[in-house]
Amino acid sequence: MFEFGIPVLSAFVSLALAAIPLLLAGANPIAAYGQMIKGVFGSVFAISEMLTRATPLIFTGLAAALAFRAKLWNIGAEGQLYLGAMAAVAVGVGAFDVAGFILIPLIIVFGAAAGAAGMAAPTFLKARFGADEVVTTLLLNFIILIFVQMMLEGPLQDPMGLGWPQSAPVLDQGMLPRLMDRMRVHSGLIIALIAALVAQFMLARSVWGFQLRAVGENAVAARHAGIKVKRSLYSVAIISGGLAGLAGVSEVAGLKGYLTADLSPGFGYTGIVVAMLAGLSPIGVVVAAIFIASVFVGADSMSRAMGVSSFLADLVVSMSLLCVLIGGFIAKYRIIRADKGNTTS
Repeated sequence: MFEFGIPVLSAFVSLALAAIPLLLAGANPIAAYGQMIKGVFGSVFAISEMLTRATPLIFTGLAAALAFRAKLWNIGAEGQLYLGAMAAVAVGVGAFDVAGFILIPLIIVFGAAAGAAGMAAPTFLKARFGADEVVTTLLLNFIILIFVQMMLEGPLQDPMGLGWPQSAPVLDQGMLPRLMDRMRVHSGLIIALIAALVAQFMLARSVWGFQLRAVGENAVAARHAGIKVKRSLYSVAIISGGLAGLAGVSEVAGLKGYLTADLSPGFGYTGIVVAMLAGLSPIGVVVAAIFIASVFVGADSMSRAMGVSSFLADLVVSMSLLCVLIGGFIAKYRIIRADKGNTTS
């Protein structure tokens, strides 16, 4: 119960600490947070925008949470997102002349496969040569982004785009259906929620989930117990990368319709915060993603209404992660008051 309450408490503490810069900026924190809530839940449009922002965060949060469960530190969800988006564009602009009910699953499969490939390579380097996946996945983000920029100025560039570095648009039959008329929220949200439910079930109720948790707790003990550690790492790497790739698919085929180099404002990195806030729980990822998305969307509304910088959202997200890390440290190493009169040899 104590560990479950840490993420919730961290969220409230981060909001309380964010009141300090609001006061320094001359704003009333109560009025500012009231405006944030109104900007998120004040209308159907506001709620739909929050859910739209939460969709890629659920995917990247799940990608981080599952990998972290096995102590596989996937910091490359940003690059895997771009790989998934690039694959979605390559397939969705007309590579296959098929109907929508076939084209959409093809886009999803190819996007997930591209993201999985982006995580499989660092995992192979870790398993075969002992390379630190934190370094390899982080640096791979920059390599992938440069590669995407090269492709957008080459084979993937829209011939009708007047030279702008963007891809051709995805065919209409390849776009994910919208959930509400005149709203941007799309069926990628449904896919993300299903993925979270399946991940939760697999972690809690399957042999694969037990093996994954065992590897995360103690890989040496798991190996002695007969668990194939490398196989577990590869399997979670493929799933983790695939989920991050689906974040790119949802942004391209569900929202924008084409690929640009600034497709993601950092969804892959924010997904790490989401996973940590969720305590690496797939269902918790959904809640944490909605919270983070609410902060970003609400901060934009607050900025317009009160003239406060929207960068406050980044401050809240950063402090949330810091509070979770501090809370986790306190939970693991309980601080007690030692009796100075008692000494041990």
